[in-house]
Amino acid sequence: MPFLDKIQRWAEERPHDTAVVVAGRRLRWAELKDAAAAALPETAAVTVLAEANSVDFAVRFAAAVAGGRQCAVLDPTWPTSLHEEIVQRLAESAKPGTVSAADALADGPPDSTFLIGLTSGTTTVPKAFTRSRQSWRQSFDASIEFFGLAQDDVTLAPGPLAASLNLYALAECLYAGSEFQTLERFDVGGVHAAITHDGVTRLILVPTMLRLLSERGLTGCVDAAGIRTIICAGSKLDARTLEAARRWAPNATIYEYYGASELSFVSGAGLAAGELLDAGGTGIGHPFPGVDVRILDDDGSELQDGEAGNICVRSGMVSNGYLWGDDGQALRSFNGWFTVGDQGYLVAGELHILGRRADMILTSGKNVYPHEVELALAAVPGVAAAVAAGIPDDLRGQRVVAGVIPSHGGVTAMQLKAGLENILPRDKRPHQYFALSELPTTDRGKVSRRILLDWIGSHDPRARHLDR
Repeated sequence: MPFLDKIQRWAEERPHDTAVVVAGRRLRWAELKDAAAAALPETAAVTVLAEANSVDFAVRFAAAVAGGRQCAVLDPTWPTSLHEEIVQRLAESAKPGTVSAADALADGPPDSTFLIGLTSGTTTVPKAFTRSRQSWRQSFDASIEFFGLAQDDVTLAPGPLAASLNLYALAECLYAGSEFQTLERFDVGGVHAAITHDGVTRLILVPTMLRLLSERGLTGCVDAAGIRTIICAGSKLDARTLEAARRWAPNATIYEYYGASELSFVSGAGLAAGELLDAGGTGIGHPFPGVDVRILDDDGSELQDGEAGNICVRSGMVSNGYLWGDDGQALRSFNGWFTVGDQGYLVAGELHILGRRADMILTSGKNVYPHEVELALAAVPGVAAAVAAGIPDDLRGQRVVAGVIPSHGGVTAMQLKAGLENILPRDKRPHQYFALSELPTTDRGKVSRRILLDWIGSHDPRARHLDR
């Protein structure tokens, strides 16, 4: 497990069907099986993959997890010094499984480690956690059921395979026997070309990518009527992105879900074609198949509906824990209920997300979650997108600041303040506003509050202060 037995099955049953496509280069199932078998590492040492998207990446990943082998996937854009530090730590911390001559492309024991995941990091050493083969197999079964993945789907995940969202999408398709596509790097024109010419039916991406594809697709008359499924993760879908995606891909069910690398899937919701748009709330749907969710306080006591606390999960998809970097707070357990510190609440079985405890802003003794501020600002006329964060303040401890991208023309601080009057309590409203020329995002397309603060602190022209 988790998918090598499936590769062998598809290679036997459908040897000439396409398995993986990267930037136009195709591998059929039989080719993938033979190439992975030829690339098997001879030893049980942990294989480190740190390379750009390619069909060779898919081959080497499959080979690297055969038998009792383990694989660590690193972002190739990280500095060389960081790569070297991680490799050294893997040599000191990882416990490789056993390898025999008879395990060519065989799945290892279900409870054995096959993947060493790394939280995102560019300068500091990221935390490293481990996953068992069985945890991903259960995740595959849950996500295939929830999202309705079929063998005749063509999935396009245009982000880097080093990111867990896209690496999982690749493995899920290998497990399901469904064609997987990606690009060498994210490019709007390349994605549109794949949709037009390769029969893509399913997109997996972050909201910032979806907005670009949808808005430029509408402008360029790119036909996305054949897309049946859009799956978004990383942040909540805003109204502008959802509305553009609905017009561009009118036949798609649009999913958004909440999960974490250490927890796997937690909850999600799907908006079927023709359903009314609702992007203004904090709700993120109901638990995934096989997942139980509770809200617990810091002592592990269960809270009532509507009370905010730690989002805690019990499922067979949770990771094994950390190889290094465990500070006791990143992944906590309350008698078998696991949390990564995300805060939220339940109402009638639906999970509502407030945000990471680490992102919480403490201002004048009040707790403010940036997510709440961002959702409120997104509802203000003239705002296309918003990012909120906390800046140190001698009087308040922290003060709330927000960056906004206008939907058209310009927007003033007075308009923003007036728009929030009946939406957000006074003690949660920003004290400063900045007009952004672009969203502050990481190289993986996720909105970054830290980058926003860097722009503000360095007077970057991409964040222009709004005086009034």
